[in-house]
Amino acid sequence: MGTTSTATGPLTGFTIGVTAARRREELTALLLRRGARVVEAPTLSIVPLGDDTALRHATERCLAAPLDYVVATTGVGWRGWMSAAEGWGQGAALVRACRAATVVSRGPKAIGAVRASGLDEAFSPPTEANRELLAWLLSHDLRGRRVAVQEHGAPLDGFTAALRERGADVIEVPVYRWGPPEDPEAVRRLVDATARRDLHALTFTSAPAAVALLEVAAAAGRREELLTALRSDVAAVCVGELCAHPLRVAGAPAHWPERGRLGALVRTLTDLLQQRGRHHITVPSGLLVLQGNALLGAGDPLWLPPLPAAVLRALAERPGYVLSRGELLRRAWPGGRADEHAVEMSVARLRKALGPHAHLVRTVPKRGYRLGNR
Repeated sequence: MGTTSTATGPLTGFTIGVTAARRREELTALLLRRGARVVEAPTLSIVPLGDDTALRHATERCLAAPLDYVVATTGVGWRGWMSAAEGWGQGAALVRACRAATVVSRGPKAIGAVRASGLDEAFSPPTEANRELLAWLLSHDLRGRRVAVQEHGAPLDGFTAALRERGADVIEVPVYRWGPPEDPEAVRRLVDATARRDLHALTFTSAPAAVALLEVAAAAGRREELLTALRSDVAAVCVGELCAHPLRVAGAPAHWPERGRLGALVRTLTDLLQQRGRHHITVPSGLLVLQGNALLGAGDPLWLPPLPAAVLRALAERPGYVLSRGELLRRAWPGGRADEHAVEMSVARLRKALGPHAHLVRTVPKRGYRLGNR
């Protein structure tokens, strides 16, 4: 399942789901470079700009009368808007309209895009947060003011509603909009893999992607299983706090970096999995490390199937202690939904996969199994 890296790195042994549509290739490359196995299942698709009549209509509204404020929320969104307007023969007119207005930007990438189009921003919040941007706008008299808000994938309902409450005439500019996933079956498989704990983490780069995954899980009757997995064995790592909001509302913990960048997301993910997913196993020749589903320290990484890896992990958490078949069921199987025969079969598969280290998994007659060299 998924794409396995040929590199060895801090994410070797971990299987990570990627839900992003935009910048999916970049995120996947960052993860593979660190040794991860990646499962790609974009939960949404992006409506092509050239076919987007809503964007063209919003642009024409912006040109119909002078603008007072223009809000740039993302660099890619701003560049997409300018590029689309250029393609329609309205690029120069749009730049003139924005130059005559007060431009505010959310974060360095939006600032860079605004300046690249020959404009300057009047304000940008140091926190890169929409709420700071909104607070600055609301500190001004907005009655009768025309405000264009460049959206980034999903409507900013609360943001635009607050502006309208202050009397602003708001033009929402949907530079790219989300559509249904191109491969719905891949998303359903991602839900199933998460519920089975075949993944160690899920990554999200937008709040709509998280909402879409929860909706697919609900349609498949597995929403609670998905959330249970996210509350225990599968880490949800988001690009920022807003992205994490739908998961937190659903009761699932989420992690995000201080700065909303893909590189920072990957570093946060790496640190988290390193902390929770590494176990040391002493052998006569030295030290082995069980990292995720891979055994490191004896030549090339040895990737184990998910269930045998879960059995080895349970034993490694209590080296030298005997774990009964029932205890292994509770520790290694989601919800304990299996029988003791399944434990015996997984132990047999584990020993076969371990090869020369098969002796590490010891059978204690009538009691269970333990990890040890003697």
